[in-house]
Amino acid sequence: MEFPLDLKAALEKLASKYRHSDLKQAAKAISERYRGGGNKRLTKEIEAAAYAVTRMPATYGAVSDALAYSIKKDIHSEWGSVLDVGAGCGAASWAAASFLQPEMVTCIEREEVMRNMGESLMQEGFLHNARWIDADLMAMDFQEKYDLVIASYVINELAEGYREQAVKKLWQSADRMLLLVEPGTPAGFAVLQKAREILLDEGAHIAAPCPHEKACRLEADDWCHFTSRIPRSRLHKELKDGDVPFEDEKYAYIAFVREETEHAGARILRHPYIEKGCVTLEVCDETENKTLRITKKDGKLFKTARKAKCGDEI
Repeated sequence: MEFPLDLKAALEKLASKYRHSDLKQAAKAISERYRGGGNKRLTKEIEAAAYAVTRMPATYGAVSDALAYSIKKDIHSEWGSVLDVGAGCGAASWAAASFLQPEMVTCIEREEVMRNMGESLMQEGFLHNARWIDADLMAMDFQEKYDLVIASYVINELAEGYREQAVKKLWQSADRMLLLVEPGTPAGFAVLQKAREILLDEGAHIAAPCPHEKACRLEADDWCHFTSRIPRSRLHKELKDGDVPFEDEKYAYIAFVREETEHAGARILRHPYIEKGCVTLEVCDETENKTLRITKKDGKLFKTARKAKCGDEI
């Protein structure tokens, strides 16, 4: 995953305004609040800056991967408008703009410091014309339609009683596709499973990752999730006490579309198990979940399987 140079430069410029020790302390405090189930609202500028530096690369990577899996045949068609709901500092908008080059990007974010930070970062690059709206998802009455609507790491933050209404509102505003991205955890996957049930009943179709629109066949104690490998900058490693030059962001996603579409191929559910002369894959296809054992005798398929990762089609 290549991080936009404009955004990388903007984040480095942002970080230069603060002492790295202060940014690191803010990032640590945010992480502890999230893990402890505390108040996740960010109200201080330095908190928004620390969040932007440490979390935007991961969100960008997850949304970029999800878009690459979801938009294939229509990649070269015009995607005129994108709506990023719960935009934070705008990472999903950067991913969508890099992938689709839309004419207009609209970001909805209720937290003032996050909204201001996102606007500031976008002034440094090709998203300087993006429109930012101060609003809350549950309070909004969506009137406009957008080719692509993205809600990344949003629905799981809502109280359970509001989630169905939120999913339906988002779907109503999506003219072509709604992309939901959540943490790659059992809780994040459960949120997407429920959204899947709701929107299939509303007449939606699934572009990815599911190769079918039947009931999910995973066992109750299992969950579907994928990984995006994110390159770490020197600053990112410093703020997160990282030693390796990358971070693996685990995420789950589902893309709904208006028009019936060709289903995805068999989807790899787990990291491939590679042995000498053999690759074992756990996959979900249109008919069943199964284990594939691919050997050198399978020729090109073997080479593809050796390079595949969890989430890829096979």
